[in-house]
Amino acid sequence: MHEELFEAMRQSVIDGDTAAASSLAEQVLATGVPPIDAIDLGFVPGLSHVGKLFGEGELFLPDMMLAARAMQKALAILEPELKRLATARVVVGRVVMGTVKGDIHEIGKNLVGMMLATSGFEVTDLGVDVAPERFVEAAREHNADIVGVSALLTTTMAGQRTVVEALAAAGLRPQTRVIVGGAPASAAWAAEIGADGYSEDAIGAVALARQLMGAA
Repeated sequence: MHEELFEAMRQSVIDGDTAAASSLAEQVLATGVPPIDAIDLGFVPGLSHVGKLFGEGELFLPDMMLAARAMQKALAILEPELKRLATARVVVGRVVMGTVKGDIHEIGKNLVGMMLATSGFEVTDLGVDVAPERFVEAAREHNADIVGVSALLTTTMAGQRTVVEALAAAGLRPQTRVIVGGAPASAAWAAEIGADGYSEDAIGAVALARQLMGAA
């Protein structure tokens, strides 16, 4: 019944058109389309399509960033109505994430955060140059299921090990899972430091997080 509208939503995300995504979200509120349907049948499939093309090398990081931002704009408009109707989306899991102390790189981390948030995760982004004790504090405060630790330099990647050790010392392991990412990281590195997984890109990070939550 609303297929044409849903298709426009999908296309707005594929195009990374934040203005169109916002306008369509406003249209949902004005016409009485269930906002949960708009998200799950319109905007999310658009982001999934962009993710698929990104994985195939057809699209690139800037395309992913634009699509995720368009999705975020739509969600910002629709989520208050979801809460008002008491039909909030099911939270897949709670993630605390940040870039390790001494490292100020954040583009990749930001994309992972956006992708997780639009995939049903509750995300707390601590930013960059984050001390191990801050990861521990936030994981405890937000009852995190997963802690995501980014490092973009070989000189700072040891900080990922320190975060894993700090979480263990605080008694938060193994119930709080740890995933690592960033240019110098790898699956072998994740295994070496006792993390629960590694992903080289945002699409993989979402798949890994869902797998760790048993929602793959």
